[in-house]
Parts: sequence; C-alpha cells; structure tokens
Amino acid sequence: MRKLHAAITGVHAWVPGYRLTNDELATMVDTSDEWIMQRIGIKERRILKGEHGTSYMGARAVRGLLEKTGTSPDDVDMLLCATVTPDRLFPATSNIICDKVGIKNAWGYDVNAACSGFLFTLQTAAEFVESGKYKKVVVVGADKMSAITDYTDRTTCPLFGDAAAAVLLEPTEEEVGVMDHIFHVDGSGRKYLYMKAGGSLRPPSHETVENREHFVYQDGKVVFKFAVSRMADVSVEMMKKHDLTPETLDWLVPHQANMRIIEATAKRMGLPREKVMINIQNYGNTTTATIPLCLYEWEDKLKKGDNLILAAFGGGFTWGSLYLKWAYDGKNRK
Repeated sequence: MRKLHAAITGVHAWVPGYRLTNDELATMVDTSDEWIMQRIGIKERRILKGEHGTSYMGARAVRGLLEKTGTSPDDVDMLLCATVTPDRLFPATSNIICDKVGIKNAWGYDVNAACSGFLFTLQTAAEFVESGKYKKVVVVGADKMSAITDYTDRTTCPLFGDAAAAVLLEPTEEEVGVMDHIFHVDGSGRKYLYMKAGGSLRPPSHETVENREHFVYQDGKVVFKFAVSRMADVSVEMMKKHDLTPETLDWLVPHQANMRIIEATAKRMGLPREKVMINIQNYGNTTTATIPLCLYEWEDKLKKGDNLILAAFGGGFTWGSLYLKWAYDGKNRK
C-alpha cells in the first residue's frame, strides 16, 4: 500500500455578526482609523456578544463543516481544538464542541500554541490520520480574543477579533494533503507575549483582577522583530526544501497578525500579493482561526494539486510553516 496522506476534504467557518470598527475603537481609547491602518492594517474585527464562550463559535463552524461535507457526527473519529481562550481550563473545549454538535464516538483534546496553534494541531491530526487508524478527524481553530483583550490598552485592543473555523481531514493515497512541516519554539519569548495571571503560577485574585492581569500583554517591538524574521525564514526554508519557486507555489496562507509581517514574509518568498491570502482588514487577529478562515474564504479559488504554504508566529514563542497540497476543486464545494 502507498503511503497515506492526510487531506483536507472540507473547510467551514463562523464569525460573529457584530463589527467593531476602528472609528468605534477611537471612542474607547486614544487611537484612530489612520493610526491602526498604517501600523497594523485592520479596519474592523468581529466580536462575540452575550454570555458565550469559544465553543459557541467552534460548534457552529463544525456543524457547518459536517453538513457541507455530508459527514455524520457518528462517523467522526477525533476532534482537536486549537485555542488560547478555552471555555474553561477544563473540560477541554474540544469535548464541549463534540457535545454541542452530537459527536459521540470521538475523542480529542485542546492544543495551546498561541497563534501557531492551528498549524501545530493540523500536523498532530495528520499524524493520527496517517497512522491508518483514523478516517475522519476534525481540526478546529477557535478563539474569543475579546475575552482577554484590555479595551483600555491602545497598543493591544485594535489587534484582536473573534472567530472559529474547522477542517475535515481524511486519508488518501494520492499525493495531496499535508506533505511536510517545520516547527519551532523558543521559550524565552514567554516574557514578551503572554497573559500575566490566571494560571497556576499566579492564580486569580482580587489583586490580579484590580491590576488588569487577565488580559493579553505584549512587548510589540520585540514581538514584531521576531515575527518578521522567523515567519519569513521558515517559509523560505520550506520552499527550498521542496524546490518550490514563486511560480510553482500557488498560495501563501499566513497568520493574520499584522499586515507588515505578512508583506515582509511574502517579499522574502518572492511572491506577488495576488498569491497571498489576506483578510486581516476584515477580522483582525483571531489567533488560531486566522489560517482556516483564510482557507474558507478562498476555497472557491483553490484547485486540486495547488501548492500551499501555511505560516504562523505566536506567543511562546512558537512559529512554523506547513506544506499542503490542496485535495479538491473548491469551486465545487463552496
């Protein structure tokens, strides 16, 4: 038997209806549409209102995915959820999503690798599929970043939005699917992008709440410098490893954190803008949802055999690239 590959056979996404625009943010903190667009490239972001957690969005993305691909919940073998904003520390958000969509015969867990979470989780799921034991594995990237965003901090509140997206992985003997990955972590980055309180090191207390320590904190200059170099380096490395050129690489699917980081990565790879999936202006940084949300929005432009490099950089620090050959003609599935 030929080697099994894990192919994406469907993708679906769900975003909240509420749009938080730059003009509205300017009424909350000292900022402006011009400042945000010049430095980040975000015009608006979606915000999940009401008493809902990440699983609310994840369940809607998964339910749509199953309907779209004609997959019964009973046939799903595994569901993995990439998130940094779980509903609770436990049980896992993946388990809650399974319950909400009626998946009864699967097991799974959450993966936390910050903005690289979807890539790390996709590769993890691919390993299970390639083992031959799992036929249908769902990978969800979902985050309610508004829950950990400080809307009095002008340096971070323009960055983040809420969204969820999911893909279905199935085995194939064709030369499509997840082909390779290059991943890295550097724990020294924990000082520059993190949430100060809420874990076992600094449990919640009146003091941590009063000091506003349950929100995203980042040293923007350090993070930007690392992200620009690492995300570009690992993407170029993947191209060289597989003899991909700007002509034979069909798409770059970058994590949507900052327009300047995306542009710098594409420039290093020699790619024109029309080969780069960019929707940061509409959604902001939805952390683990950015890459699958791009795949969903560009699905009808993707053709079987297309060469894609998925690239991300996140807190931790974590970063990596994943080489994917698309497995179906998207225009027939959208």
